[in-house]
Amino acid sequence: MNRLLALMLLAVAPVTAVFAADAAAPAATNAEAVVDKMMDPTQNASAFKDPQAFMAWSNAMADPATSAVMLKRAMDLNNYLRMMNGMMNPASMQNYMQFTDPAVAARWMGAAVDPRFLTGMMGMGMNPNMYGNWMGAPLNPQMQAAAMQMLNPNMYTNMMNVPLSPAALNTMMMPMNPQTSMNWLGAGLNPQTYGQMGQMMDPNAMMKMIPVMPGMPTMPMMVPAR
Repeated sequence: MNRLLALMLLAVAPVTAVFAADAAAPAATNAEAVVDKMMDPTQNASAFKDPQAFMAWSNAMADPATSAVMLKRAMDLNNYLRMMNGMMNPASMQNYMQFTDPAVAARWMGAAVDPRFLTGMMGMGMNPNMYGNWMGAPLNPQMQAAAMQMLNPNMYTNMMNVPLSPAALNTMMMPMNPQTSMNWLGAGLNPQTYGQMGQMMDPNAMMKMIPVMPGMPTMPMMVPAR
């Protein structure tokens, strides 16, 4: 059993490195970069569109340092304002509508039978270092600093001031801006919003899909005799 576990762990290291290099989030080992991307509605679905990106994201989430950064970000209301701005960005529509792309489903169907992906995911769950890191997380200075932030009275003062800040007022006025509606309309009519499915909305692509019909013979015109 120990020998099997060792083989699994040896197989995980190169596979995880390959997946992390090809992932949509190149900074998957950076906890702050991973959390910032997760809190961005225009990018937070990228880890679920590709099995390789999902591998790198899962590896980052298994690190307690990522949870410490998430706890710290959750106590800053300015991050929620940035998330609201991101949700009103038409790019967030493109972020989620690309799940309708058949290529996304094809990649996941291929990953379901890919031994590299299955071995990598299984190896992460069997890695004893991951459990050791979580057992030592309460003694981690990053985790303790995030927990002690809850006792800081300045944090609650900042929370009360955020709704009256210019950034918050601008965010609340964005839905009333006609340009916001026009941007969303443009994103909804843009074929690139839907990935390969958007080709069905492109008139040029539709004309290419229609086969050229052979010319029909012309019927002679009958002229009545006088």
